[in-house]
Order: sequence, then C-alpha cells, then structure tokens
Amino acid sequence: MRMAHDFGAARAAAVHCPELTTRGPRPEESAALLAAWRRDLARLLADDLSALLSGDRLEVGIGEPERMTGADALKRIGQIAANSLVRVGATGETALLSFDFATAIALTDRSFGGDGRIAGGVPEVLPRSAALLVEETATMIAAAITRASYGDMPPPIAAAGAAASKSGEVIVRSESAARLKPFALDDEALFFVIEIANRQGCTWRAALAVAAERMGRLLPGGRRRVRPRLARSPATGLATPFAEVPLPLHVVLAEFDLSLARLQTLAPGDMIPLTMGRQVPLMVGETLLAHGSVGTAADHMAIRLTRFPPSAHATYPPVAHQGARP
Repeated sequence: MRMAHDFGAARAAAVHCPELTTRGPRPEESAALLAAWRRDLARLLADDLSALLSGDRLEVGIGEPERMTGADALKRIGQIAANSLVRVGATGETALLSFDFATAIALTDRSFGGDGRIAGGVPEVLPRSAALLVEETATMIAAAITRASYGDMPPPIAAAGAAASKSGEVIVRSESAARLKPFALDDEALFFVIEIANRQGCTWRAALAVAAERMGRLLPGGRRRVRPRLARSPATGLATPFAEVPLPLHVVLAEFDLSLARLQTLAPGDMIPLTMGRQVPLMVGETLLAHGSVGTAADHMAIRLTRFPPSAHATYPPVAHQGARP
C-alpha cells in the first residue's frame, strides 16, 4: 500500500553544539583512567623487562605525571641522553622515552650478568652494546604502553605488515631529545618517571614524556571516536515502520440500486442480476487505489492491476502487480 500523505516533524530536531556531542570524560574520570593505566603499565613492565635483565624479579612504579611545557620537559631530560621517539597506543601516538647514559650502561651490565650498579663515571659516547640494549628496552616499553592503552579489552590481531605499529615501536633514536621534536615547545606535556628495581637493591629510572593532548588517546577507551550523525530522509509510506502496517483492501465487482421494499422481501434463493464492468476498482476504505481486471491465478480469483489514478502516479512510481486476491 502506498500512502499519499507527506509526514512532517511535529517540531524541529534538536541540534547540539560540538562541546556536548564530543565531550570527553570528566576530570575525575580521567584521573581514574590515568591511575589504572599507570598501574597496568607498571605490571606489564615488571613482567616484560625481567627476561632482559637476567630474569630478575622486578618491581616497577610509574610516578604521578608532572605537567610542564614541552621546553621544560626537554630541559629535564638534558642535552645528552639515550632518547627514543616511540609510536604507541591504538592510534599511533608519539612519545619520548629517555635514559641517561649512566642508567643505560648499568642496564647493559645487568643484562650481561653484572650487578647493574650505576657508577659515577659516564662516557661521552654511549657504547654500541648499551645503545642496542636501550633500543630493545624502549621497544618493550612501547609495546607495554600500547597494551595498557587497551585496558581490559584484548588488542586486535594486526596484519603481518602492520604488526610493529600496532604493538608499539621505536621510530628513531638520538642523543638530542630536541632533535626528535616529540612535541611543540609551548605545548603542555606530561612527564612520567618510570622506576625499575630488582631484589638485589638496584634501581634504574627512565623518563617518559607525552604531549598532554595525546595522553587522553593513550588511556583505556580514549581511542573511541564519536560516531558521525547519518543523514536522515523524511518518512515515507514504504519505510519502516509504516511499511509493515496491514491495510484492508476490497474489490468492488458491481454496484446497483435496490428499493427498500424489494430489500425487505429478499429471501434465500432469490437471483439478483449484476452488470460488471471490464475494469473494477481496488479500494482502501473509501479511497480508490487502482483499477484492474478480474480473472484467476492458481485456482483462485485474482485481479490484474492495469492503471492507477493520476494522483497516485504523481506521488509514486508505477509498479506492476499480479495475482492479488480480491
């Protein structure tokens, strides 16, 4: 059934400003997400870095973030350090991970079975073995940051070519953190201290600096995006839910006049002659829907629709109908 009515909204649909439709978590929610992220990251690092450091039982802590400008974060790291620009998180955010030279050499010593103590003398150039150890450590930390960003949800299975970027990776290394340009100098950055300790009394520290606007996308659930509003077309008689509404139809085979006196004398067996035209109307209530010819289809009476009134053609496209039972 095609309905010839145009429906309009009773009132205009509400249009909300972007601040309402794209609002992120409240400050207390962000603080809770950040605390959970730090806790998960510390647990993951304690497990992952153990194999790199002679199988030590490790305790890892991620300090409360300090908010500062990008320039101050680079000043805290210093002019020379073992710096890695890493890609982390579900959305591939960049972050800066740094070890001072003394810590890099002590970690290398422990990985080869030494005591891992931080000595006073620091070389001007990082030995090749220490540079490789720092890169491996940074790769592990980047992978742990990415896993922590998924929270309780398992990370998706990445294709072979995208496996590195989906699990975290080192993009480039440099002794100069400023050369890596991890964030703009005027932007706000979050500065974390990662503290790694074993049961032999050694403590190693690394610095993690992330642009504040990227940090939200590293927290569990932060990668979600607001689903765009789809264009909506006006309701029609062929669209849900109107399309499923049942409507009673009837076919008028013949119409005639009969006097009231004759009507009162009708009895079973009386014969009333009918004059039926070649075209009979198909009606919905008192509204003419179409005209058709009466015949049979599959041992049932049927009406083949032949034409629609002009008003119906103006509103709806013509459709061929067959086998409609009167």
